[in-house]
Amino acid sequence: MTLLKSPDTTLLPEIFRRWFASRGWAPRAHQLDLLARAQAGRSTLLIAPTGGGKTLAGFLPTLVELHEAASRSKSSLPARSAPSPLAGERWGGGYDVNVAVSELSPSRPPSAGDLRRKGGGNDSGVRGEERGGLHTLYISPLKALAVDIARNLEKPVAEMRLPIRIETRTGDTPVSKRTRQRRDPPDILLTTPEQLALLLASADAPYLFGSLRRVILDELHSLVLSKRGDLLSLDLARLFTLSPGLQTIGLSATVAEPDDLRRYLVPQRGRPAFADLVVAQPGAAPHVTMLPPGEYLPWAGHTASHAYGAIYELIKTHKTTLVFVNTRSQAEMIFRELWDINDDGLAIALHHGSLDVGQRRKVEDAMAAGRLRAVVCTSSLDLGIDWGDVDLVINVGAPKGSSRLLQRIGRANHRLDEPSRGILVPANRFEVLECSVAIEAVAENAQDTPPLRAGALDVLAQHVLGTACAAPFDADALYDEVRSAAPYESLARADFDAVVDFVATGGYALKAYERYAKIRKDAQGLWRITNPRYAQQYRMNVGTIVEEIMLEVKLVRSRHRGDGHTGPIARGGRLLGQVEEYFIETMTPGDTFVFAG
Repeated sequence: MTLLKSPDTTLLPEIFRRWFASRGWAPRAHQLDLLARAQAGRSTLLIAPTGGGKTLAGFLPTLVELHEAASRSKSSLPARSAPSPLAGERWGGGYDVNVAVSELSPSRPPSAGDLRRKGGGNDSGVRGEERGGLHTLYISPLKALAVDIARNLEKPVAEMRLPIRIETRTGDTPVSKRTRQRRDPPDILLTTPEQLALLLASADAPYLFGSLRRVILDELHSLVLSKRGDLLSLDLARLFTLSPGLQTIGLSATVAEPDDLRRYLVPQRGRPAFADLVVAQPGAAPHVTMLPPGEYLPWAGHTASHAYGAIYELIKTHKTTLVFVNTRSQAEMIFRELWDINDDGLAIALHHGSLDVGQRRKVEDAMAAGRLRAVVCTSSLDLGIDWGDVDLVINVGAPKGSSRLLQRIGRANHRLDEPSRGILVPANRFEVLECSVAIEAVAENAQDTPPLRAGALDVLAQHVLGTACAAPFDADALYDEVRSAAPYESLARADFDAVVDFVATGGYALKAYERYAKIRKDAQGLWRITNPRYAQQYRMNVGTIVEEIMLEVKLVRSRHRGDGHTGPIARGGRLLGQVEEYFIETMTPGDTFVFAG
């Protein structure tokens, strides 16, 4: 690891230096260090404290490259007479950004469809950013984080009048927009691991990713700790195959073992390989305290009902407060209780993953605009959300780990030179001990993220099927590709062959059933999918997050009749969210329950 001794601002084009100066900023050393390494073709892990400008540092190489490519195109191509038909799209639905400046923009680059019709690829000898196409892929663990990053990235792009298209692609993005993105990809696409797996399982993946120059993985420490990280590592290995010159940038604030993440970012070819490491200077130490337990703290329970009044008083005395809880039902309960005592009419909102997407977007927009005094939320807002007006974080219940607590506390005063302020609220007497230990861990900056895990074989089976959905594959080539992913570098060939056989036959227990034979070997020795319906099933179920079957909950008017029966339920009504089907099956008409999202 080396840091620049003196920041070399000559790495930045003049327009970027003017933009920093106009905001009263100066590029930080780690931002310029990361830019220098990217320009040298190096993949890099950046570890920087909350508020240290990690996101800007991660995107800076891409913004500079796209600006320079546009400058070269401007001198060699005629100015286009009309803006792109996508120009002027506002931030609705998928939160897309389209900054089209006719005097700076080249003619519309060829889309993936254009390349397909012309038989193009990435072997034409023309650099990706000069012929158009997807340049940078940003991968976030949270949909809300991808949307927030897009919102914040819009500002420098618009203020510097850069001819760059930025779009998001999550499960909330309309199907029509996702289809158009495959046909005409933006310069920068912000997405999630599941959407990346879907894109790689399509036949046009080589054309979509053939021009890809860089992948940015935000909050990397949270991505690599689960089967979700296993799937992402396999997808990264696939991207390195489709675009051999690909660079990766990992961003994280809480890392226990940096070398594990450095290996994750680059292909492993028989011996350990590591991405470069840049560590930023530490910021102001967070200020974390515990709400005094008081006389009525219970021995058990997780409602924290004894503290509702104190939480409300804290909200009143701060500009904007995030109230974190550990479950969605707890979020709904505390939100309702706070509204019951909200005699001052404070703007208090609710945010969790089961709420309707439109409701979540309203809350996020209101927070970004500074119109809310508090948001009761779950882990849906844990990572990376940059709302500068937040000056207090309250964590109700035990934080369940120092790294997670540091992430949550970092949402307050999201600036490097100001301490974040957090207050822990134990829900029972035993949680007082947990909160006390957590405060000590934060003071020592202790990290408790586990080491990099070995790749799961069920995830590999899913990836094998997804690869076959895209195109027939050679088992030997796929095995080499899979082993280049850090979690799978020790995978034995016998285990790999067993996984392929499982996908091809369903295993020894299901081998007799034809419907479990999803791939087969053709006359050329390539494995291909046996029926298009398996590709459809894969695309409907991709990912490692196991979800229950959900039913929509709507608010409708009751039809009172003399016999007490309300009559048939209307089809319309405002959508409140979703609830598990198995829970509804346990109920009978007339039962009452607390809706937890």
